[in-house]
Amino acid sequence: MLPTAVQETGLLHHCAHARYVWNLAVEQHSHWQPGRAWAPNYVEQARQLTEARAGFDWLRAGSQTVQQQALRDFAQAVGNFFGGTHRKPTWRKAGQHEGFRQVAVRPEHVQRLNRKTGRVWVPKVGWVRFRWSRNVATGVKSFRVTRDHAGRWHLAFATIPDSIPAPGTGEVVGVDRGVTVAAALSTGDLLTCPALSPGEQRRLTRLRRALARAKRGSHRRRRVKTAIAKLAAREADRRRDWVEKTSTDLARRFDLIRVEDLNIRGMTRSARGTVQRPGRNVRQKAGLNRGILAAGWGRLVARLEHKAPGRVEKINPAFTSQTCSACGHCVPENRESQAVFRCVACGHQANADVNAARNIAAGRAVTARGGRALAGPANREPQLEPPSAA
Repeated sequence: MLPTAVQETGLLHHCAHARYVWNLAVEQHSHWQPGRAWAPNYVEQARQLTEARAGFDWLRAGSQTVQQQALRDFAQAVGNFFGGTHRKPTWRKAGQHEGFRQVAVRPEHVQRLNRKTGRVWVPKVGWVRFRWSRNVATGVKSFRVTRDHAGRWHLAFATIPDSIPAPGTGEVVGVDRGVTVAAALSTGDLLTCPALSPGEQRRLTRLRRALARAKRGSHRRRRVKTAIAKLAAREADRRRDWVEKTSTDLARRFDLIRVEDLNIRGMTRSARGTVQRPGRNVRQKAGLNRGILAAGWGRLVARLEHKAPGRVEKINPAFTSQTCSACGHCVPENRESQAVFRCVACGHQANADVNAARNIAAGRAVTARGGRALAGPANREPQLEPPSAA
């Protein structure tokens, strides 16, 4: 989005109101304990919001639709939590969770000005210009406005694109995800997720040192944090672009895509430990965690599930890197190094990641969850991925 300074102030007010209403709902639900009456639902909270708007001028000055949709988002988040698909909704913080949702969008609220620019009507703000990066689907009823850590505003229309049809060739591909090689295919292709250049890495290091010396609350610290956020956003944009292109290419080329069933959240958990039981090799584990997150493991599989629903299978990753894809012999000695695999039984030699990808494609390991292909994507709304911290 390309808001003016005045429009940006209005957008920030909408974000603040939506965040305030959300946090009030979180506070109400945080007081609930077993034995007490149920926390108020959306209907009751909407009634309370009407009373609050009548009593506070600053809240009444905002958009009622924006504030009501924050309550609807919270109700959906609570339902997802009790459904076991998401974690419990928590507090939203200024500067980190900046965004709001607008509904009741009519066709005349979105206009195209020229080949590269359009404009959208935002209540209490007016017409805001945005870059026309793709065609807006007909019949959209809502959109979400978000602001990332780098200060950029984004506009996402709520629509689910059509899935990519299978090519019908019957080909199966295995995808082995790693840190050095982000994705190794059973076809022999080695795909690397782009990152910051060496010069950008040096600049990021200098900025982090300057941030450590800057006084808290100073303008200099704010400028340095913004510069760091811009570099982090640049890296996240490159990773997101690579994931989109890679997932689209795999969905178009293969009928069945098999990946490892990895618990990424558990794998990237901190090894710091506690004061009584401190962890070991904490710095090394932190570096590994950053490498895993920078490779985009989770987002790659998520986008494959969206673009090729029902054609993605998750395979148990046990011993896929130690098993020979030629003869099936499985011993730890087969894996000579990170990149070299040489079978001690038959002498088969290959790239270690490619060998693991071939085992995944062949389904040598026990298929996780009974080999059931993933179901189609549930109804969802486009969300902006927050930029990584490194």
